[in-house]
Amino acid sequence: MTDKPRKPMLSVRQALDALAGAARPVSGAETVATMEANGRVLAQDQVSLLDVPSADNTQMDGYAVRAADCASGSATLRVAQRIPAGSVGRPLEPATCARIFTGALIPEGADAVVMQEQCEAGPGSDQVVIRHAPRSGEWIRRRGEDVKEGSVILPAGTRLRSQELGLAASVGLATLPVKRRVRVAVFFTGDELAMPGEPLKPGSIYNSNRFTLRGLLENFGCEFTDFGIVPDSLEATRATLREAARAHDLIITSGGVSVGEEDHIKPAVEAEGELNMWQIAVKPGKPLAFGSVRRDGEGSAFFLGLPGNPVSSFVTFLLFVRPFLLRLQGVSGPVEPQALQVRADFDWPKPDRRNEFLRARLNAEGGLELFPNQGSGVLTSTVWADGLIDNPPGQAIARGDIVRFIPFAALQH
Repeated sequence: MTDKPRKPMLSVRQALDALAGAARPVSGAETVATMEANGRVLAQDQVSLLDVPSADNTQMDGYAVRAADCASGSATLRVAQRIPAGSVGRPLEPATCARIFTGALIPEGADAVVMQEQCEAGPGSDQVVIRHAPRSGEWIRRRGEDVKEGSVILPAGTRLRSQELGLAASVGLATLPVKRRVRVAVFFTGDELAMPGEPLKPGSIYNSNRFTLRGLLENFGCEFTDFGIVPDSLEATRATLREAARAHDLIITSGGVSVGEEDHIKPAVEAEGELNMWQIAVKPGKPLAFGSVRRDGEGSAFFLGLPGNPVSSFVTFLLFVRPFLLRLQGVSGPVEPQALQVRADFDWPKPDRRNEFLRARLNAEGGLELFPNQGSGVLTSTVWADGLIDNPPGQAIARGDIVRFIPFAALQH
């Protein structure tokens, strides 16, 4: 009896494209206070109902003037009024000026602002000497120069950060319509797993992945159910998959996706749904699985099975689960992280045939140092590093080469 020929492993690019093609935004939306919308995804375009600024105002502390009165470059003007922010001044008469403060409205008749550093006290107590010939419009923010009434300020599919919340607030939006949170079920397989605080039996290890994945899911604003550690049996794995599929959009597992006799994730998913992708040409993290699990009623939940090695689990979440989650959340813009071109201050003479993601950090000279042990179980490397070097299959690296570096900061939001 001959073994079936193995399917070739998918490249990282093929796997990302397959996940992107399968992802569908969750249905359902809710309205939340703008103050509480950080990290959420807009369900509808947001249109400004006003101009920002709402009227011409000054960018500087100084004096509001008629530019024609100061054309000589040295003019003595009477200070006819004082206009702090939040006040409305009187029309400006010729040969006068207004003491004005940042953000205050420009009085009628004024067409420029001279900053206070270019002015000095005049001979009279109510006079000022203007030592500058301003252009018309100088240091004036024009009405609507930031936002025009009726314009779309934030399109649907925008993932809201602090700056988007500030923009929404600047046009008076007290609430925002957002997509509902993605519901994720997570569980872990392995009879060897124990929880911190429990005594370790011979051959046992603490379940670090449970903490890492929970933290990542919290970072991405998911609602999640932690089903904990599931016994190493096909029946227990299938039962947990069925329960997890009922009320969740996505099921994530850690461990049990290799080909050993105690690795039950693959046959369990194939029995309860379908497996569309298994094994990626990536290091760390080759045994990555993607598919779906049927629900008792209609439809199915997506499934992503991560490796059990802690670095592999962490890296494959950042590379593959992150963009998939963002698409489920309804993000419409680019979801792949921006990489930097950085100099390698190390040698990597024996590359793997798979696409490697090497843990590295920036040094004081602007180059990259490599963590000395790139093993998939060395979790200290993820704490030491600033990010991952995306090294193509079979690509040796020599000191001084320019490599593609993805900071963790770009992968964890």
